[in-house]
Order: sequence, then C-alpha cells, then structure tokens
Amino acid sequence: MKSRFFASTLAISVAAASQTSFATEPTSLSASAPTDKTIGQLDQVFAFHDAMPTGVTVTDNGRIFVNYPKWGDDVSFTVGEIREGQVFPYPDAAFNREDIKDPAKALISVQSVVADGKGRVWLLDTAAPGFAAPKAGGAKLVAVDLATNKVVKTLVFPATVMLASTYVNDMRFDFRVGKEGTVYVTDSSISGPGAIIVMDIASGKAMRRLSGAKSTSPDPDFIPVVEGQPALITKGLDGKPKTLTVASDGIALSADGKTLYFCPLSSRHLYSVPTALLRNPNVSEVQLAAAVKDLGEKGASDGLEADANGAVYAGDYEHNSIRKRLADGSWQTIVHDPRVLWPDTLSIGPDGYLYFIANQLQRQAGFHAGKDLRDKPYSLLRVKIDAAPAPTH
Repeated sequence: MKSRFFASTLAISVAAASQTSFATEPTSLSASAPTDKTIGQLDQVFAFHDAMPTGVTVTDNGRIFVNYPKWGDDVSFTVGEIREGQVFPYPDAAFNREDIKDPAKALISVQSVVADGKGRVWLLDTAAPGFAAPKAGGAKLVAVDLATNKVVKTLVFPATVMLASTYVNDMRFDFRVGKEGTVYVTDSSISGPGAIIVMDIASGKAMRRLSGAKSTSPDPDFIPVVEGQPALITKGLDGKPKTLTVASDGIALSADGKTLYFCPLSSRHLYSVPTALLRNPNVSEVQLAAAVKDLGEKGASDGLEADANGAVYAGDYEHNSIRKRLADGSWQTIVHDPRVLWPDTLSIGPDGYLYFIANQLQRQAGFHAGKDLRDKPYSLLRVKIDAAPAPTH
C-alpha cells in the first residue's frame, strides 16, 4: 500500500510540474530589467577616428598631449597636441619622422607623454615599433619647452640599462632630488625581465633596479578577463595560444616624492618602494626587493596616477573602471562604465579632472586571430576628482 501511495503521489507531482512548465512560456527580456549600474559622471574630451592612442598628459595651463605607439596602425605622427578640435603633430611633423642615420635625433615610437610641472612635456620613445628589440641609441627621453615648442633636452638610455627585450613604458619626475631632478621609468617587457629604470636628468646616468623581481614581473597565474572573455590571447613561439604577459607598466609618485607606486600590467597587485632606496646604488637588489611592499589587489591596471592629497588612482581594465586608493589604504571605485573599454594612461589636469584614454586595446587583431574588433572612435575621457596632481618640485 505504501509503495502505491508514493507512486501515486510522485505521479501527481510530476504531472503538476509538467503543467506548470507548459503554462509558463519564456518571454524576451524586458528593457526595464535590472542592469549593471554605472559610477561616475564621464565627459568625452576627444574622439579619435584614426590610429589608437595610449598616452595622455594635461599641462598646468590645460594643454593636452597624446601619443600613438607604432603597433600596427597607420601612425602618421607618434606625438600630437589636441587643439582646435584636431590632433596636430608635436612639436612638429619633421621631428615625428624617424632619422634612420641617427635614431636619437627624432622620434621613432612614443609610448608615453608626461608634463613635468616645470614648463616642459617629456616624450618617452621606446624605439621599439611592434615591441621589437629597441633600436640601438634610439630609446630616449625628450623634453620639449612648452613656451617655445622646441626640444631642449634629449636623454638617450645608456646601454647598461637597455636589454634586447626592454620596452620603456611610463615615467614620473621628481625635481626635489638631483641637480636637475630624477626620472623613474618602467620597463614593461613582454619577453624579458621587467624593471624600474632610475635616471639622473643632469648627467643621464641610469640604473636598472628590481630587474626581474617578483614586483616587476607578470603574475604567472594571471589570466585577464575582459568583456566576459579571457583576454590578451596571442600565439606562442610554438604556434599555440598563450596569454600575453606584460611586466611593470603603471607608475605613480607620491606627493612627497618618498614613495614610488608601480604594477605589472599582467597582475592585479599594487606595489610600492621607498624612492631613497631605489636611487641609492649602495642598496643591493636583495635589500631593495625586501623593501618593496605588496599593497594587495587593486584590479588589473594599465595606468596609475597620484594626486596632491595622497591618493593613488588605478585603471581596472577587467571591470571598465577607475579605482582610487585613499591615503589610509582603502579603495573606492570612482568610475564604472561599459564605455571605459581598456582605460590606459591617467593624468590629472589643473581643472580637478582625471583624464584617461579608453582605447579597446584588448580588441586588437593580434589577440583575435588577425581580426580587428576595435570599434572607432577611441576616447579621451575625464571624471571630476576635485584634486590637484602630485607636485614634482
């Protein structure tokens, strides 16, 4: 009797479930269904319809400069100034044409532009189009006087800090140390050791620090996920798919100049190191590595910046976001928007806005079996932060 009862009950339950499933027909998702909420009020400062930019800097008087590395797009000039609704080659068209006979005399492929707070804009030339080995004597820092738009200084990276795999990426300046100041540069190699290059501006002498250290190296377990898919997938030497690994990339200097923040692109961690130790040649690499602090996860970043109040800003390219680390070490998300497709370089302007490039880097053809998925225009965006840039002097 019990088995008949249970069988009858089960049959009734199955029948009821069947009736319920047939009674409930699937419908199209309503446009009013809950969605991911955006954070931050974004302004589009400029739309790029040609080559893909990576870097931006905003000067004390509001001039805006951008750069285009030679990664495969048709780049007619590698540094430009945005004015009158257009981008003009800077400092002029001639200086943007490579000098085959002397790689130090003109620009080759610029990865970063930074206004130094002292009336100049600096251009960081990788001399490595397409991430090839840098051309001998071509990797350099070029200072352009903003009042005259003339080149006033060129610093070629000495061979002692340049490897065949070196890709100089971003830079920060401190004019409180050294006769003419000091510049810190990240080596974001994709095939060799990452590093922080420390250069004395007056003499041009440079040191390669934290070369191959954990803090400047890609996280071996890191696989980026962008737009819901594993990203930066390329072909290895064996022809098989692999994730592109990029070493130390983003860099920021604290307002007092005492702390350098940096991160590999292929990682979610933020690191810091005392600049006094970084500059001191008597501090061994072992001692220096021990002084580096792992400040924990911040998201995956392709750009960092610091403000005058002690905050650090970091792009989060996996989540279409910009994050802010407060002086107490806590984090806030200040931008989250589906239009922030790969936030690249960050720059704080004199107007209290944080400017950044959104360039869809992850959609390049090299990561999609030769098919370019980028959807122009690329954007220069900004968000109000009500803070001034970290001082350099």
